[in-house]
Amino acid sequence: MVRFLPPVAAIFLAFTLAGCATITRGTTNDVEFVSEPPGAVATTSLGSSCTTPCSLRFSRKEEFSVVFRLAGHADETVEVKSRLGGAGAAGLAGNVILGGVVGIVADAASGATLEHAPNPVKVILRKLERERAAPRPSAPRRPARPPAPQAELSGPTAKQG
Repeated sequence: MVRFLPPVAAIFLAFTLAGCATITRGTTNDVEFVSEPPGAVATTSLGSSCTTPCSLRFSRKEEFSVVFRLAGHADETVEVKSRLGGAGAAGLAGNVILGGVVGIVADAASGATLEHAPNPVKVILRKLERERAAPRPSAPRRPARPPAPQAELSGPTAKQG
């Protein structure tokens, strides 16, 4: 009976790890960034950035904000949160069935049961109206010259000679 114990333990351990979200999902998640129009720079509060459309990898536990910037458009900011995901919940359920407390604690500590929301992060950037240039001040106008006085002619003009 003692000979069978190590193989049975190995099989039990394999089933335990198979249900563990840390093993099946990992501790990082790719988040996609999309803007309309494309070509905006997406900068996260964690310091990473990319030009849309793009994706960046984050720890599943990290929450952050992202600012989208594109010349001629208003900036847009989106908060990205971590939440229990569908596949993460399935991994957690696998731990309840097979992994027990150790698997649950491992997944909770690593954040493997979490996913980022929203993902993909999509924004529609509003085009800024061009500010109308203020009318250019014209050069000061010179006062109009009064008409030149005209010589009055009275009577016939005589030639002097």
